[in-house]
Amino acid sequence: MSRKPGRMYTKISGPAYTRKEYMGGIPNSRITQFDLGNLSGDFPVEISLIAEEACQVRHLALEASRISANRYLTKKVGTVNYRMKIRVYPHQVLRENKQATGAGADRVSQGMRRSFGSLIGTAARVRPGQKMISVFVNKESIDSAKKALKKASMKMPTPCRIVVEEAK
Repeated sequence: MSRKPGRMYTKISGPAYTRKEYMGGIPNSRITQFDLGNLSGDFPVEISLIAEEACQVRHLALEASRISANRYLTKKVGTVNYRMKIRVYPHQVLRENKQATGAGADRVSQGMRRSFGSLIGTAARVRPGQKMISVFVNKESIDSAKKALKKASMKMPTPCRIVVEEAK
């Protein structure tokens, strides 16, 4: 079955399904690393990607944005001159009532009868104003980090803004 468009799971609707110990067969999260770059470095500037609207961000979108930002930063700044942190974790389990398609599907499928849906992936619920990705850099690398986060925001299902502040 083909992958559904992300807009199907962007809106926050229904209760939260987060108790994974009671559910079997949840697909693993695609996010491989949450902290990248130079983890021991001390960087004075923090640049964050902040969500404008409440939404659900699928783990596939988080991984795609992490890859694009990390690749750009590695090329432009170098591996030892930044630290990137993914600040949201996909706890929310997504379900889908799969429908049979094609010839004879009307005899096979039961429609919405006793429908609860099968597990298809995970997502992170994001509030407005919440930081999703943060990049810590030196002052001379601010423009490259902003451009990397701009590339990452293109993969997100919500409008985002980029905020530059002093690291804490």
